[in-house]
Amino acid sequence: MQKIWKIKKPLPDLQLKISRELSLHPLISQLLINRGITTIKEAQYFLQADLSCLFDPLKIKDMEKAVERIKKAKHNKEKVLIFSDYDCDGITACVLLENTLGHLGLHVSHYIPHRINEGYGLNESITSIVKEKKIDLLISVDCGITALLEIASLNKIGCDSIVVDHHQPQKDKLPPACAIINPKREDCNYPFKELASVGLVYKLCQALTQDKLLSDLDLVALGTISDVMSLNGENRVLVREGLKQIQQTKRPGIKALLEVSKLKDKEISVGLVGFVLGPRINACGRMDSAEKAMELLLAKDMDKAIGLAKELDRQNRERQKIQDQVLSEAMNLVEKEVNFKDHNIIVVSQEGWHPGVLGIVASRITEKFYRPTIVISLENGVGKGSARSIENFHLFDALTNCSHLLQEFGGHRHAAGLTILKSDIAQFRKIINDFARLNILPDDLLPALNIDGQVSLSALNVELVRDMENLAPFGVGNPTPVLCSRNLKIKGEPMLMGRDTIKFWVSDGKLTAQVVGFGRADLFSALTPAVQVDLVYSPSIDEWQDEPEVQLELKDIKIT
Repeated sequence: MQKIWKIKKPLPDLQLKISRELSLHPLISQLLINRGITTIKEAQYFLQADLSCLFDPLKIKDMEKAVERIKKAKHNKEKVLIFSDYDCDGITACVLLENTLGHLGLHVSHYIPHRINEGYGLNESITSIVKEKKIDLLISVDCGITALLEIASLNKIGCDSIVVDHHQPQKDKLPPACAIINPKREDCNYPFKELASVGLVYKLCQALTQDKLLSDLDLVALGTISDVMSLNGENRVLVREGLKQIQQTKRPGIKALLEVSKLKDKEISVGLVGFVLGPRINACGRMDSAEKAMELLLAKDMDKAIGLAKELDRQNRERQKIQDQVLSEAMNLVEKEVNFKDHNIIVVSQEGWHPGVLGIVASRITEKFYRPTIVISLENGVGKGSARSIENFHLFDALTNCSHLLQEFGGHRHAAGLTILKSDIAQFRKIINDFARLNILPDDLLPALNIDGQVSLSALNVELVRDMENLAPFGVGNPTPVLCSRNLKIKGEPMLMGRDTIKFWVSDGKLTAQVVGFGRADLFSALTPAVQVDLVYSPSIDEWQDEPEVQLELKDIKIT
C-alpha cells in the first residue's frame, strides 16, 4: 500500500538557536524540535535524562496521604492486599510494591483477577475477597480509578483503599479512596502526566523508603515499555536507566527470562523488551491466570525461575499459535464479508475465538488494510470484542455513537473493548460505518509515513549518525529518526538476503551507502543498476566492517 510521505517542516530559526546554545548539529536540533522540544531547558533535560532529572514523588497529589496510610498499616500490623491488573504493567507494579512493602515489614499479599473468568479491574466480588482474607487496606494498581461503587462498598465493610492507576479518571468523579495516586486527575499539578502504573508505584516506593531504588528500575522499564508508554519526560529517564538494570539484573526471574529468550548476552533495547520479554510476561495473563508471571518475578531461586520462564515461553508459543489461527480465520472473513467501498470500519465475529488474542488480531488487520478494526468473539449469544483504530479516527467517539447497541464499552481514541449481543452485530456494523462515512476522509485511509527531514545523502557521516543514536531509547513519543533523500542512483546489483530481505547500494554522486530492506524482497527485480530513486530510511552504523559505515534501513522507496 502506497504511503503518504509527511516530511516535517523545518524551523530554521529555532534550530539555529538550539544548535548554538547546546553545540548540536542542526539536524539533531531539528530532531528534538520534531519531538516537541522547543526550549533550551527542555532540550537539556532530554539530553541529560539521568536520575537527577526525576521529580520529587511527594509532588504527586495524595502521595503523602498514601505514605501515611501505609505507615499506619505497618504500625497496626494490618493486612494489606495489592489488587493488580493482569498485564505486564500491572504485574511489574504489583511485584515492585509487594517486595517493597514486604521489606518494610508489612503483612502483604496480592490478588490478580483472571482475564476470562473475572475480567479487568475491581468488581462486585471484591468485598467477599476482602472479607475472606480479612484485609484492612487494599491497594489497587493499574486499575481502580473508575471503580467508584466497588471502593464505596469496601468503605462500608471497614476496608480502606489506595488507588495507584495511570488510566484516565471519569470527569469530576473519583472513587472514595483514602488516597488516589494518578497525575491525570484534574487537581494534580505533577509535572509529568504519562507515567505507567509501574512508574507510579516506583514513585510511591521511593516516598516510602526515601531511596532511589536503582535496582528496581528493571521492573519499571519492563512495565513501561510493555504498556507502550510515551518515551519522553520521566519515562525516558526511567527506561534509559532501566534498560541498563535489565542488562545487569540480579533478579532471578528476569535473568531466567533473558536466558530462555536467548537474550542473555545481547544488548537489551526497547524493541527486545517490547517484542520478546514483554509478550512472555503478558502471555500467561492472556491465556490463563497471570499468577505464573508474578511467581517468576518474585522468585528468589534461579532453578525455580528457569522453570517458570520456560512455562511462560511455552504459553507464549501457545498464544502465538492461537493468535495465528484466529488471525487466519478473521482474514478469511474480511475477504468474504467486507466490501471496502462501503466498509471503512472492519467488523468481524466468530464463535469460540480466544478473548486473550483479539486485540493483537485487530491490530494486525488494521496494519494490513489500514482500516479501524473490531474483532468479536461469540459465546452463548454474547460477543466480547477488541478494537483498534488508525491515526485520524476517534474510535471511542464512534463507539459512543453506537452505545445503544452495546452492553458495555470503554477505551480511548486508538483502542477499545466492548460487549455486544450477537443479534445486534449486523446493525452495529451498519451504524458504525455510517458514522465512519461522515468522519473519515479518503486520505485518512492511506497510511502516513512521518519523516523528520529531507537531507542529501552525503550530509550523513558516522559521527552524525552516532549523535542521532544518542537520542535513544526510541519508541512511542520518541521515534527512531526517519529521513528522506532524493535523486539517488542504484549502484551495482541488489542482493537477496534470506527469503524476504533485500540489500542494495545507493549513491548521490558523493557518498555511496548500503540499504537493507527487511521484508522487501518484492523490490528485487525493479532495482536494477542506474535506476533513480527517492528513499525514506532510518540511518544506523554498520559495525561489521573494518571501518564503521553508515547503513540505511529502508522504510519506503519511490522509483523516479
